[in-house]
Order: sequence, then structure tokens, then C-alpha cells
Amino acid sequence: MTHYQGRCHCGAVRFSFEGEEIDRGVRCNCSMCARRGAMMSPYPIPRAQFQIVAEPQALGLYQFGEKTAEHYFCKRCGIYPFHVPGRYPDHYRVNLACIDEIDTFALPFDVLDGRQL
Repeated sequence: MTHYQGRCHCGAVRFSFEGEEIDRGVRCNCSMCARRGAMMSPYPIPRAQFQIVAEPQALGLYQFGEKTAEHYFCKRCGIYPFHVPGRYPDHYRVNLACIDEIDTFALPFDVLDGRQL
């Protein structure tokens, strides 16, 4: 298991978790993910293994459609650090670009067909 730490651009929202080594990412083609262009973690992370530290009032939530997914963002810098997938309500997926040790421009990725979910 590898320990990962991530943060938004300004550092007001931070997260950490332990998981398998990340050697690839996931891009989703749903309307939200396609617009933000982020690369997500290749596996969902159980809530019990995910720690969030956010300055007061810094963490924002955006939901749309059926409001099953929870898309979080930093209210200060606007960066999306993580979300709760609609299909996995007890898990998180993270924006891999928020983890300094991961180069998302060099990482291979799979495409999740979120438009059809």
C-alpha cells in the first residue's frame, strides 16, 4: 500500500489515503468531467480510508441531475480535489493532478463512459 497526500491549488483543502500504487488514471466523458478535464484515481477509495482536512468554509459541494454524485471544490481557488461517485456512494475518487508526486501528463488512462451511466 502507498500513502498519498493531495491538495487544492491554495492548500485550503487537503486529503490523504492509502491504496494500491497508482500507475494509470481514469478520464470520464460525463458532462461534468469532460468540462473540467481532470484525471481521476483508477479505483474508488472507501470513505473509511480517506481523510479530508479543509479550512473552515473552504470546501464547496456541487451536485446536478439526480444529485447522487457529490463534486467537491475549493471555494478559494476553484480546484476540484475529489468527488463521491454516484455509483459508489461510500467511496471517493480523487483528482490525480492534486497529488504532487503524480505526473498526469505522463500517466496512461482509461476512459469511463459516464454519459451512459
